[in-house]
Amino acid sequence: MARRRRRLRPGFSTGSAAAAAAQGALRELLGLPCPERVQVSLPGGGCLNLPLLRHGRCGSQGEALVVKDAGNDPDVTHGAEIGARVRLLGPGSGETLILRGGEGVGRVTKPGLPVAVGEPAINPVPRRILHQDLATVWQMSGSGLPMRLEVEIFVRRGEEIARRTLNARLGILGGISILGTTGLVRPFSHQAYRATMVAGLKVARATGLTHGVFSTGGKSEEHLRKLLPHMREEGFVQMGDYVRFALKAAVSLGFTQLTVGAFLGKALKMAQGFGQTHASRGSINLRELGRWTEKQTRDPLLAQAVARANTAREALEILGAVGRPGVIEEVGRRMLAALRGHAGPSPRLVAVILDFDGHPLFWGRDPKGVA
Repeated sequence: MARRRRRLRPGFSTGSAAAAAAQGALRELLGLPCPERVQVSLPGGGCLNLPLLRHGRCGSQGEALVVKDAGNDPDVTHGAEIGARVRLLGPGSGETLILRGGEGVGRVTKPGLPVAVGEPAINPVPRRILHQDLATVWQMSGSGLPMRLEVEIFVRRGEEIARRTLNARLGILGGISILGTTGLVRPFSHQAYRATMVAGLKVARATGLTHGVFSTGGKSEEHLRKLLPHMREEGFVQMGDYVRFALKAAVSLGFTQLTVGAFLGKALKMAQGFGQTHASRGSINLRELGRWTEKQTRDPLLAQAVARANTAREALEILGAVGRPGVIEEVGRRMLAALRGHAGPSPRLVAVILDFDGHPLFWGRDPKGVA
């Protein structure tokens, strides 16, 4: 009998946590009953009931804390304590809500993000939900006056947590971002990864770059940085397994040159036409590499040895023992052709295949780009 796949538990975003904490803080400030769980609106409709870790009033401000729960998603903000402090503003002629970033909330220092430079890194959707939910609580007070509040969002240990994110590269310094386009965190979210990639590309373009360097992960990026020492940090973007998506997103944003670097295993999958290189979409076909080996060397025994290798690393060792006679170049040419198919005719393309110590096995340019 097939084993039933365990259902992964969703969580909630930092934006939802901030909205819940702000509601609790405002209730305390206004002297309203504050339940242990508060209702937070979801951008797409519906709501969540989120627990408050603690809440109370301290002098002229209300304060509350929520523990971020990312469900089964490997989110670095899981378990973070996200809080809000709410204060009343003086009388005025209309509704005002001043949103500030306290300790542990990053500040935007580079253009290209949906929040202006100098602002706390609290994205537009969480801002809207926070305002909407606070207005609902304000109406419950029955004061009849326009809502005039200063709201400070903070994250305990937020600056420490941010070191494990890409925030610094995006120009978000001093803490984490308050995010959440849906209010929810879905486990192993492909959407979240792609959104981070696009944000990185937008920052690079906003700083004037038209050349982007894609890597499949942190290690390959580290090697590419050494090989391209004059490239600015913003130009390096980790595409993970999303090859086709990354290239199309970069082209749509106006990049005119794209360099794609990978170790041999991922390069082989790209050369075989995979637009998504995750193992779930198919394994490396070393039999195909064996066929390319025979085409280049006319050596059926070498081709069989390559085809029977257990891993791309072993195949490279077999080829390395005989000087890799044109085989890696064949992989590189096919990789470039596949990248061209994903990117379309406009950008100039460069493909880099790395050995497992970070040295380039192949560095080739596709001359067909028209940009």
